[in-house]
Amino acid sequence: MTAAEDVRDWEARGARLDVAGRAIWVLDVPARADTGADPLLVLHGFPSCSFDWRHVLDALCAHRRVVLVDFLGFGLSDKPDVRYSMRLQADVVEGVARQVGLERVALLTHDMGDTVGGELLARSLEDTLPFAVTSRVLTNGSIYIDMAHLTTGQELLLSLPDAPTELVNAVGYRAGLAGTFSPKSSVPDDELDAQWLFAARNDGNTLLPRTIRYIEDRRAEERRFTGAIESHPSPLAVVWGEDDPIAIVEMTQTLRAARSDIDLTVLDGVGHYPMIEAPERFAAAVTRALTR
Repeated sequence: MTAAEDVRDWEARGARLDVAGRAIWVLDVPARADTGADPLLVLHGFPSCSFDWRHVLDALCAHRRVVLVDFLGFGLSDKPDVRYSMRLQADVVEGVARQVGLERVALLTHDMGDTVGGELLARSLEDTLPFAVTSRVLTNGSIYIDMAHLTTGQELLLSLPDAPTELVNAVGYRAGLAGTFSPKSSVPDDELDAQWLFAARNDGNTLLPRTIRYIEDRRAEERRFTGAIESHPSPLAVVWGEDDPIAIVEMTQTLRAARSDIDLTVLDGVGHYPMIEAPERFAAAVTRALTR
């Protein structure tokens, strides 16, 4: 299929839910063989969307329900001209969880989703989260922001005024995304084309200087977000692409120093998007972690 066909097919699989007056796109996939395992709540990263997970979705839903969410401002969800904070995105996830009836979840997060997950875990520790998190898998995200190697594109976006801009076009977006993959990965052009179509939907590409402010939130409240990742009592597994040029693999050792019981899998020859670059290995590692 072409990239446009991939986008249409993915969109048709999900539905938009009204969350606090905003349309949030959600894909709720039942388990093919229900084993009673807690549903898996999947949170994507910046600047992409839940489409990232399509190559591993069949494996993830083999024995448990899987719920994927496009954050506000991303993918197929509404893209209002607002301040996008991690607390706002966590509110969105809470609203989705209430509507689809999630009471206990396993949490799978990537990149910015790691930080939204950290806010959810902080609320859980404060006993204000309306659902229980019973296990977790965390993958490539700059949870220790001072260790991150931000790209030139990220630095440029952060340097721009916090306002819509026409600066980001298809060529720049595709190049920036491709630069986060391992040089050993082979990612087809159709993947990058589809990612751009999702980003550009409803002029979302013009909001990137706003949506990237999550990095400022991450820096300002790292101890809240990462502290909860380190200390939440639910079992924690980490699946990490070794060649990530941004969230460098050394972050996993810093996390292990703070949380010695993590179940760590490092995928060689894989960069920032392991679910795209090595879906079979990634899905196997996540499945194993969730069933240990």
